[in-house]
Amino acid sequence: MSGRKIGVYICHCGGNISDHVDVDEVRKAVQDIEGVSVVKTTLFACSDASQEEMIADIKDKHLDGLVVASCSPKLHLYTFRGVAERAGLNPYEYVQVNIREQDSWAHTDDPRAATDKASGLVRAGIAKAKLTRPLEPMRLETIKKVLVVGAGVAGLRAAITLADLGLHVFLLEREAEAGGWVKSFGRFYPHDRNGKEAVAELLDKVKARENITIFTRAELVGKSGAVGDFKVKVRAAGEDISLNVGAIIVLTGFDVYEPRTGEFGYGAPGVLTLPRFKELVESSAGGRLEYEGRPVRDISYIYCVGSRQNAGIEGANTYCSRYCCNAALHASLLVSERDPAVHQFHLYRDIRSYGKFELLYEEACRRGAIFVRFDENEPPGVERMDGRWRVTVKDMLTDRQELEIASDLVVLVNGMVPRENPELVNILKIPVGKDRFFNEIHPKLRPVETVIDGIFIGGAAQGPKNLSESAASALAAGAKAASLVMKGYVDVEPIIARVDTDLCAWCGKCAPVCPYEAIGRAEVGGKEVAQVHKALCKGCGACVPICPMGALDLEGYTDAQMKAVIDALL
Repeated sequence: MSGRKIGVYICHCGGNISDHVDVDEVRKAVQDIEGVSVVKTTLFACSDASQEEMIADIKDKHLDGLVVASCSPKLHLYTFRGVAERAGLNPYEYVQVNIREQDSWAHTDDPRAATDKASGLVRAGIAKAKLTRPLEPMRLETIKKVLVVGAGVAGLRAAITLADLGLHVFLLEREAEAGGWVKSFGRFYPHDRNGKEAVAELLDKVKARENITIFTRAELVGKSGAVGDFKVKVRAAGEDISLNVGAIIVLTGFDVYEPRTGEFGYGAPGVLTLPRFKELVESSAGGRLEYEGRPVRDISYIYCVGSRQNAGIEGANTYCSRYCCNAALHASLLVSERDPAVHQFHLYRDIRSYGKFELLYEEACRRGAIFVRFDENEPPGVERMDGRWRVTVKDMLTDRQELEIASDLVVLVNGMVPRENPELVNILKIPVGKDRFFNEIHPKLRPVETVIDGIFIGGAAQGPKNLSESAASALAAGAKAASLVMKGYVDVEPIIARVDTDLCAWCGKCAPVCPYEAIGRAEVGGKEVAQVHKALCKGCGACVPICPMGALDLEGYTDAQMKAVIDALL
């Protein structure tokens, strides 16, 4: 620990930290710690000016360690690693201390305790920094081929773009035909294109590109290897096919919520989900909308069916599906175009026709649609009466006046739900969020990357999206995959488990606890020991505490560093 020269920078974060933490007191609390050569406060540590000041200090004072006390590492870990690198300091000799999310925001009611906690966290960061050592990323060669799982519109768009960049694309579709949900659509917003025609156009482009191979009735059944060189097994028409790819993009789409029998009358004639209603509208001949041979004169739409559910319900979908409001509004406009005399009632909690889709709402209002807002705790009631449906609702916009709406059809505006595919999750090890959709690393900074290097997600597989949003995220995933494989190599994080072969006697306990299957067996010095596959290891540390001999340690988070952190906090 002696001889280190550490630079410490404590951020105000424009008041996010300094409103609740006395940053100057934190500076004083750590300035006399052995090994601390520079300690400063800064208004915004991430600003260009502050970064340049850190670089100058590292160079001028020959610092060999850097600690920044600011916000979450999810936001700026790579920012300050870059600072270290530009100053000639190994980026893995940088430690970030989170005194915003873990301190100031958590203790807004107690500035004294927040300040003391911040001082302890910074002391702990300094203790860890003293025990850092230079680490170097591992460089792996990449294969210039990409596997796209899912051949809906998002998958087709991604495949075409990758192919045009000169990469070979393997496109995998579980169904008999490509196109996903969109191929069953009629006219869809905002451009009133026909879904079947749009898919046919994309398929023509796919077929015109010799570097796209499409498999239908196919599934991914195996994966080994690591980023840049995945070995995957595809089962198509009963035959197993082995492929080598540099990256994988998962665009498996979504399913729609299936209401429970009796939910708002579902299961009885005249109560339809939104997709089924759209099929009815598209298939109706002539000018009049009919259902089971009878003209439809009154329609009630009930919004948020299967979305924004109470968290107390088992398996509740607490999220907003986002696209449903716009889809229902568009469907109602198609009805009014066909027959302006149809009365349409929209029963909603909140209308979320965001951005340019606000125009759909405005047009529906102009065409005479009636909008009734209900309380989430008092949803509409639906019951059969005299051969029609009676919908009762308390209108929040008219002082909770109870309305009765006689309806020929009740349309349940149901949202998206994640597509169940446990086999794919198990094979690719992609994390799933609380909403059961695939989880990205960070929704703003790394929106299509997963914790598994080389595996990307996009489209509605990672959350509810409309078609344009789904295509945009698929193209983003394609861009990330292309940038990874096209340069011919990829650098992999060196923060991985390491084995002390002198202590290891291969008891085998570490291998089954590794969620990434990164631990195997090898012979070293005439004895069997554990061996870590460096490209597969994600540095989660699950193997470290299970070893009875203490032969495993984690680079960047060694036992010695963690003990020093605990001692500094205490």
